[in-house]
Order: sequence, then C-alpha cells, then structure tokens
Amino acid sequence: MHSPLVHSRAGKWATWAVFLLLFVPLFAVPLLVVVAASFTTNWSGAFPSGATTEHYAAATGGDSLKALTTSLVTAVTASVLALLVGGWAALAAASLRARGKRFLDVLFMLPVAVPSVVVGLAVLVAFSRPPVLLNGTRWIVILAHTVLVTAFAYQSVSAAAARLDPMYEQAAASLGARPSSVLWRIRLPLLLPSLTAAAGLCFALSMGELSATMMLYPPDWTPLPVRIFAATDRGSLFTGAAVAVVLMATTLLVLLAVSRIRTRASYR
Repeated sequence: MHSPLVHSRAGKWATWAVFLLLFVPLFAVPLLVVVAASFTTNWSGAFPSGATTEHYAAATGGDSLKALTTSLVTAVTASVLALLVGGWAALAAASLRARGKRFLDVLFMLPVAVPSVVVGLAVLVAFSRPPVLLNGTRWIVILAHTVLVTAFAYQSVSAAAARLDPMYEQAAASLGARPSSVLWRIRLPLLLPSLTAAAGLCFALSMGELSATMMLYPPDWTPLPVRIFAATDRGSLFTGAAVAVVLMATTLLVLLAVSRIRTRASYR
C-alpha cells in the first residue's frame, strides 16, 4: 500500500525540500567551496576574487601528477587484493555454520571498528622488522589500504552471497557439474554486480585515505591525499583545493566506469 503523503503533490514538494535542506548545506556547499577556491587567488570576504587557472598547473604536473599516479596504483592494487581476500572469505563463510560465520564477520570488520590511524600503527609495528620488513617501501602503504578496505569487500560479497538462489547451484550440481565449475560458471557470474560495486567502494575509500597513510608512506610513494594535506599545511590553500578537485574528478570518473560495468553485468 502506497503512502499518500509521498505520492501527493504536497508530499513530493516536502520530500524535495527536506532533501535540498539536508543535501545542499551538508554535501553540495563544501564541495562547491573547494571547487571555487581552486579557481581563485584571494578569498578575504564572503566570495572569492581573482579568477585563475594557475593552481591547476601545479595540480596536474610534477609531484602532484606523480602523487596521483601513486594513489591510482595504490587504490587499484588494494581493491584487487581486497576483492580476492574479502570475496574468498565471504564465499567460504557462506558455507560455514553460524558460529564460524560470526567469527569471520568480527575478524573482517575489526579494522573498521577502530580508527584507521590505529591500523596504520599496527601495520607499522608488525612490518618494521624481519622476517617481513616492509617499512620504507610502497608495499606497507598498499598493505594498510588493503586491510582497511577488505572489510567492505567482505560485507558486500557476503550480503550478495546470502541472497543467491540456491536452486541454480543445485541444478548445476544435479547435472554433474563439479564444485569448481559451479563456482566459476554460476556463483561468480551471479555475484559480478556485487563484486564490481565492492571494487568501486574499495577504490574510493583507498583514494581518500589519509590517517594511516601519513604514518607509513615513504618519500618516493606519496599518495595524493598526503599531497593535499602538505599543501594546505604550508598555507597553499588554493593549490590544495585544485589538487583536491583533481582527486575528486579522478575518483568520480573511475566510479562512473565501474558503475557502467556493474550495470552491464546486472543485465546479463
């Protein structure tokens, strides 16, 4: 039964009004301020002044371009590893009893239950000495990002696996399909939309991660969020805003591409 409040003209206007009152001040205005700051040379009053595009020259070249490449490589690698580990664990958890599944749920959600700086400290302490010495290399940053985003991959795939209709797998098994064939030809194709959604979420989270990264990054592996923090910390707010716009635009373009892949996978 539909609610007349939402489907009436007055209800629709009220819904839009509430949406705009919440969305514009909380989400749209801060982003618009960052975009406006990236095109200005001065902001001493209520509005910016002195339009310029010079900040984007620094934001799209030199060290900033290298930092963008670093962020992309880190995010893509961390997302792939998170899907492999989190997806495999979610599929394994689906076949466990309730107690075993609860244990895996707690284990994989633990990194997001604590501040990311704690995860960074844990990784730093654990991998600063032999036999696995990663401190001072790019791999310690990638590992920290993987630990932080794997929980989201696990949760996405776990929820999707729980919604799968077991009749497909039962029908394939009754026709003589081996478990490996059922996995690769039945379960994974059905889970592809959830896998791509999880990949997009992991990528976005990794691109914007700062707290743990600040504790771990070596000088030759500086991600873009660290570059933004360093620029604003030096007082170069407008350059930092331009770099932030580049980060947002790159992340958005990748997410749009992932969304198209997910849409095509949903219609297969």
